[in-house]
Amino acid sequence: MPVKLSNASLQDLPAAVQRPTYDRSALTPGIVHIGLGNFHRAHQAWYLHRLMQQGEALDWAIIGAGVRPGDEEQRKRLAAQDYLTTLIELDPAGRAAEVIGPMIGFVPVEEDNAPLIAQMADPAIRIVALTVTEGGYYIDPVTKGFDAVHPDIVHDAANPDQPRTAFGAMIAALKRRRDAGTGPFTGQSCDNLQGNGAILRQTIVSLARLSDPDLADWIDANCSFPNAMVDCIVPATGPKELALAQDIGISDAAPVTHENFRQWVIEDDFCAGRPDWDKAGATFTSNVHAYEAMKIRLLNGGHQLIADAGDILGLDTIADCMVHPQIRPFFRKVAEVEIAPHVAAVPGVTPLAYIDLVERRFANTQIVDTVRRVAFDGSSRHTGFLLPVARAALAAGTPVEGLALSQALWARMCEGTREDGSAIAPNDPIWADLTAAATAARDKPVAWLKQRELYGDLAEDARFRDSFIRWMGLIHHDGTEAALAIYLES
Repeated sequence: MPVKLSNASLQDLPAAVQRPTYDRSALTPGIVHIGLGNFHRAHQAWYLHRLMQQGEALDWAIIGAGVRPGDEEQRKRLAAQDYLTTLIELDPAGRAAEVIGPMIGFVPVEEDNAPLIAQMADPAIRIVALTVTEGGYYIDPVTKGFDAVHPDIVHDAANPDQPRTAFGAMIAALKRRRDAGTGPFTGQSCDNLQGNGAILRQTIVSLARLSDPDLADWIDANCSFPNAMVDCIVPATGPKELALAQDIGISDAAPVTHENFRQWVIEDDFCAGRPDWDKAGATFTSNVHAYEAMKIRLLNGGHQLIADAGDILGLDTIADCMVHPQIRPFFRKVAEVEIAPHVAAVPGVTPLAYIDLVERRFANTQIVDTVRRVAFDGSSRHTGFLLPVARAALAAGTPVEGLALSQALWARMCEGTREDGSAIAPNDPIWADLTAAATAARDKPVAWLKQRELYGDLAEDARFRDSFIRWMGLIHHDGTEAALAIYLES
């Protein structure tokens, strides 16, 4: 029978499963992590676990946190197994499992976020980290400025002691720390945003300024917000993943599967100290931008290139897309010809070598990474990953045909039906608006580009607009595969 995961059962796990060698009862907290999902546990928590396995960073244990009702269910699941997590590495060469234990608590999720504020106000907490998705930072997608009129922000500005957002809770905790003289903490974004630390600073300081300008100035002067690039493909957990853990011999209510690759590149800017993550394989550098630009444009952008086409054609996983006769070469051509010219090399890796790496990772058949997961929140991901490259290419006079085609594919997907007639369930926070624009684009393609909150003035660029209109017409007249074939032959 599978062993129910807990501190008491660690020694009963199957012999092949690695487990903590450190005394978890001796751990003390140093980090609060908001948005404690699969990616955090397979990535940042894993790096900390590796340090603890070396006998280091025992005073940097993680307290999980969340601000959504669903986070309370996650808290209950993890609390029932002493906050342990089974990580299952999936690779064509074989699988491996380990149990990690750097997390020692999870803040109760309440509407006014009072427990979260109190936890972050504790002087022992020196880092507050976040994975709240690319679309969770209240950014205007065109100007990249702070969205001060969002209802959540309006609420937190009017009710700073009972905030609705993670950022409002961070501000309330920092106010307590300032008033008590216990000093600031580092705010650490772990989301796929270029300049994620700078964006987190913008959100925190701008929100604080709406209710307390003096506090905003104190945060801006004293807190640090390091930029970072994070990378590991981590699918969502469903029945298959739960069964896989059971098959290994572990009863885990929240196991995590992941690929055999991790990368974490961090700006060394921590106002209240940090773990020595570099001893576990992370890279500290003053040039995070080059690493994050390569990853965001080629890997995250590459995901958007293939996921929308895959969804339209009824493919289930990213690996399925990579065996499709048009989708894989579409990814390769756009990445090499249209994106790579706008990506700088980083130490030891050229853009073309990185494309080779990404192609192998996407093709990993052991990773059941769904097209739906990757295509989620295209309104944030396309505007963050692909449209900046399109703008750079237009400015430089380099090709944009494939990038324009990617937008036509996204528009077609947002109509809400596949080419076989089956429905695509809503998959974006602004799905209704996207579907309306996509439906209008059937007869008048430029209607899609007229979404200025996404495209700004791109509809006024004749080269991009005309290319998009041509691809939109081809997709509707001849189908997705035909449009991809024409692009590949050009």
